Amino acid sequence: MPFYHKLGEIPPKRHTQFRKKDGSLYYEQLFGTIGFDGMSTNSYHEHRPTMVKHIGKQYSVKPKIAKANNIQSYRFRGFQVPPENDYLESRKIVLTNSDCNIILSAPKKSTTDYFYKNTDADEVIFIHKGTGKLRTHLGNLDFKYGDYLVIPRGIIYKLDFDDENNRLFIVESYSPVYTPKRYRNWFGQLLEHSPFCERDLRRPYELETNNELGDFLIKVKKQGEIIEMTYASHPFDVVGYDGYNFPYAFSIHDFEPITGRIHQPPPVHQTFETNAFVICSFVPRLYDYHPNSIPAPYNHSNIDSDEVLYYVDGDFMSRNDIDQGHISLHPAGIPHGPHPGTTEKSIGKTKTEELAVMVDTFKPLQVTEEAMKIADEDYYKSWLESPS
Repeated sequence: MPFYHKLGEIPPKRHTQFRKKDGSLYYEQLFGTIGFDGMSTNSYHEHRPTMVKHIGKQYSVKPKIAKANNIQSYRFRGFQVPPENDYLESRKIVLTNSDCNIILSAPKKSTTDYFYKNTDADEVIFIHKGTGKLRTHLGNLDFKYGDYLVIPRGIIYKLDFDDENNRLFIVESYSPVYTPKRYRNWFGQLLEHSPFCERDLRRPYELETNNELGDFLIKVKKQGEIIEMTYASHPFDVVGYDGYNFPYAFSIHDFEPITGRIHQPPPVHQTFETNAFVICSFVPRLYDYHPNSIPAPYNHSNIDSDEVLYYVDGDFMSRNDIDQGHISLHPAGIPHGPHPGTTEKSIGKTKTEELAVMVDTFKPLQVTEEAMKIADEDYYKSWLESPS
């Protein structure tokens, strides 16, 4: 994120001596992206962060593709993904392309036996159900219903859940995740017309500084495989850091909707962007106030992007038979729009209580075998008019 954060103790100058009380040095680490050109953080460790004792098993978590070239609209019933105890095993990739993975997850247990690091992708974890704490080597964040957790690639983390009722919607991005550039000035500050600002973004608030040696298992994701690596020092041994590269949280409930006299296009809902896709937030808002407005969206053609909508809560006015946890996929190349009857029903309504997360990708998405297990294969027929 293009704003500065400092946590813990750091020396007054980068790359200079920073000593412990016994006179020995702390170990500095530059945690950066895009070579030395992207956002970075300087952290200071009790021990060398490089002490690998053992490299264990390596196994694939790449998705199995059911439909590589898809033009069919689908609905997926996300809550039919069964809960699993282990966090990583619970992550089911349902849609994928060379830029991102879209994942459903229903973990029951906290990550207690290992740490996790995704070296392939930034992660955006949307908390649909559950509360708890994201614990990372750069500090901790509490989370609850409606939170986006933005975790840059390379962050070592654990998820501690308060109970077993957890539902997550996760997007892995192979390019960095940023706030929308049209909402930022040339310094990176969010502008006055942005639907949120820096004070809405929650930064890590506590460091766990562990000065321990032993055997510490980190499961590292690299090129679609998990590699189990045992380190000699505790991964959470940072005494302080500063910089621009760290995890943060943002609540969908803090997104301030942009409305108008007539129906506004989807970009007004944009929350995050990459160079390959965008993430949008649909939140409770007033409808259009032109005297002849039609609140339901107009039919539009997905010529350049696949549209994925994850339904969180409320009554989504343009769809019939939609429930919590459902996902709609409207692929590029064909038009889509409101279901029969919903346009007429929307006229005269003044507000909506809908809550949803949208992902629009610029490359086609492939449908996985995991998605087909929860698919409504007749969804594409749902625009047919009922016979009179």
